[in-house]
Amino acid sequence: MKNKALTNDEISSICMGLSMLLHAGVGVGDGLSMLSDEEQDGATRELLSKMALEVDDGASLAEAVSGSGAFPVYVRGLLDVGEKAGRTEEALAALSRHYEDRSRLNRQIKAALLYPAILLVIMLAVIVILLVEVLPVFNDVYAYLGGSLTGIAGGLLSLGQAIDAAMPALCAILGVVILAVALFAAVPAFRARAVGLWHRVMGDRGVSKKINTARFAQSLSMGLSSGLPLEEALSMAASLLENVPSARARCLDCLKRLEDGEPMAQAMKNSRVLPHTECRLLEIGLRSGTGDTAMEQISRRLSEDSEMALQELVGRVEPALVMVTSIMVGLILLSVMLPLMNIMSAIG
Repeated sequence: MKNKALTNDEISSICMGLSMLLHAGVGVGDGLSMLSDEEQDGATRELLSKMALEVDDGASLAEAVSGSGAFPVYVRGLLDVGEKAGRTEEALAALSRHYEDRSRLNRQIKAALLYPAILLVIMLAVIVILLVEVLPVFNDVYAYLGGSLTGIAGGLLSLGQAIDAAMPALCAILGVVILAVALFAAVPAFRARAVGLWHRVMGDRGVSKKINTARFAQSLSMGLSSGLPLEEALSMAASLLENVPSARARCLDCLKRLEDGEPMAQAMKNSRVLPHTECRLLEIGLRSGTGDTAMEQISRRLSEDSEMALQELVGRVEPALVMVTSIMVGLILLSVMLPLMNIMSAIG
């Protein structure tokens, strides 16, 4: 039976714990058993216990990870390379940092999107109430005074009446949206498909492209720090971006250029896998024998840039939402109140 996929936080915690135990001289099987004994979640404890038994029976850590079905393919691939190179501890530490960074970035994205979404829903609800409930009251007042709403106010009244007439259909659409949100939150398979569709359609533009570049840099840094040659690290990084076809295509294009003998900085620049400045820095690092250190710095810098870009985007979205909705509410009220003030002045 296939185990439930582990979260980024769980993967990071397991890899870090096992890396520390290996550093202390504990064997892989014993380390997994110790992690299992300390685990609070029953499913994860059982998973680690089964993996420990497999390792004790002669399986490698990469094989145990692959057989569990709970880890991403990337974890198995890097562990396989790390075990063959005798750098299992380094591979586990790199995986822990990588998935910790991914988890932190995912939390930032969720937090950044939540407030604007709630604000938008509230503002739209206010506008709909004004159009459907408030404007008809003013129209009745105008009719009592012998007039009617005209111009912008009349158009808004017609829009409100159309929304009121279409309310059953709008409620049905709202119900579908709420159901989709509930499925997204509660069903991992549905969430994975929805996120995959988003990545394929919009996952390599604007801020999303910067986030993809940062994740690619993190993956490349992890591969180099685990002792992988640059070409293999690029191939592994491409597998991490398989749900973003255009980003993966850039990685494969860079790999092909390198295999064809193109200089590294030129290949990375032409394939646009990294900004030109970062390509030059990585080339200098590789030539001086500190490629993993240079890539770690590049990864950290690109991650900070992507986080700043996300914060700037949210910082622009929130004021824009407030400004647009405030203008709409003010326009509705002014279009109704000004004619009413004129009528009241004439009567007075």
